[in-house]
Amino acid sequence: MPLDLDLRPSSQPVPAAERAAALADPGFGRYFTDHMATARWTFDDGWHDAAVHPLEPFTLHPAAAVLHYGQEIFEGLKAYRHADGSVWLFRPDQNARRFARSAQRLALPVLDEDDFVAAVEAVVRADAAWVPDAPDGQETSLYLRPFMIATEAFLGVRPAHEATFGVVASPAGAYFSGGVHGVNLWVTDRYVRASRGGTGDAKTGGNYAASLAAQAEARDRGCDQVLYLDGEEHAWLEEAGTMNVFLVTADGELLTPALGSILEGVTRDSLLELAPDLGLTPVERRVGLAELRERLADGSVTEVFAAGTAAVITPVVGIRGEDGTGAGYEQQVGDGTPGATSLRLRSTLLDLQYGRTPDLRGWLRRVV
Repeated sequence: MPLDLDLRPSSQPVPAAERAAALADPGFGRYFTDHMATARWTFDDGWHDAAVHPLEPFTLHPAAAVLHYGQEIFEGLKAYRHADGSVWLFRPDQNARRFARSAQRLALPVLDEDDFVAAVEAVVRADAAWVPDAPDGQETSLYLRPFMIATEAFLGVRPAHEATFGVVASPAGAYFSGGVHGVNLWVTDRYVRASRGGTGDAKTGGNYAASLAAQAEARDRGCDQVLYLDGEEHAWLEEAGTMNVFLVTADGELLTPALGSILEGVTRDSLLELAPDLGLTPVERRVGLAELRERLADGSVTEVFAAGTAAVITPVVGIRGEDGTGAGYEQQVGDGTPGATSLRLRSTLLDLQYGRTPDLRGWLRRVV
């Protein structure tokens, strides 16, 4: 049975002037809208008590499974306001599908994909006033965070018999407030983000908590973010921080590491599909660090970038690391500035998301 989302509007929404001030400079994750969606699941009754209601704190028993065993998943997607005032989601079905896969991996109940999309849409409709305008190519949007946590109070190690699904929303400003700039990556040989059979292809909080020390290591070494290698041979590229990695080659390939222990990003998939439109050949395969270093040196890899929902595309202008002897190395990507192909891919995707170019693939879904 589809979830029946009961709408209970807030009696004390954020005043219009206060909301306008937040939308003028939203940052990321600083402000939250008036409403949220929730639904409860129990082993005996399945999904129930679904509603869109005023944003409010959760009350959890101190023994709730999420607090002890990290049984939790989440998603991230955006709502975009187009020039005519309408509001659209970008490929929410892909987020719903990945959410279901993550739930299976974390032994959480699987929420029907249509119910996932309906809950996200219901929050956007309830808080449409919180979706920022995006004039003159600005990249403001409403960031949506669906999540699921295990709430059963039980300290035994087994899948929880109670869970809560929720959606909260937060207005988001441009990731690059002063214009797109390049980043340097630290190639870590100390930390790995995932290994075969692990949770690397699930969107779960533990993956992100484990990444914080690696991020700190990168910053200690003068880099903006970390470049992870595989957990077995420490030789193959995986992800850049929380984003997928792409290489642009001199012969027109858009090359990215194959799936397996990395997250199947919606932006990643979209760029691979858009690549032929820009004269690029999409390629998914294992990419070694040795290959990357050799091809940066001989110029056959001309650009590197990271891709994800928040930044869309982040150009990489250099990598640093240590070789097997402990000696440090540093290599520039291209001419050390954001590459033209990376920027063209970025603008192509953004123009589609904001309705500035036709949606020929049916990726946009109107909400308001």
